[in-house]
Amino acid sequence: MRIDTIQPALGANTPAKRLGRGIGSGLGKTSGKGHKGQWARSGGGVRPGFEGGQTPLHRRLPKRGFNNKFRKEYVIVNLSALAGIEAGTVVDYDYVMANKLAKQVKNNSGLKVLGAGEIGSAITVKAAKFSASAKEAIEKAGGKAETL
Repeated sequence: MRIDTIQPALGANTPAKRLGRGIGSGLGKTSGKGHKGQWARSGGGVRPGFEGGQTPLHRRLPKRGFNNKFRKEYVIVNLSALAGIEAGTVVDYDYVMANKLAKQVKNNSGLKVLGAGEIGSAITVKAAKFSASAKEAIEKAGGKAETL
């Protein structure tokens, strides 16, 4: 294969519409714009969402919801994600992110551990929040659940 023989895939490039080139082209005379009116004019047409002067839908519908800018979002980790960690390891936010055990969140307020799954080794978990079942399971396995 040579670089001068490379061609785009079939159908990838379509030829330009040649407007106003006679009746036989199908796009002669009015060039596909019909007769007169707003759409036939230069710069014609209306902006997206315009409904001809009628109050548009986005203004007729009521506002709903509220976004609390002081909301706390936690990086959530289940015990099932911590199951394979060897005993004596200290698991904190940095450990979880380094080992990709949970997804990052936008307004991060720390780590929250939930009790889905089982844990077999005695590990120390440092987090901002624990569910009651997670705390119980960690301590039952001989580990520590430290709230930051």
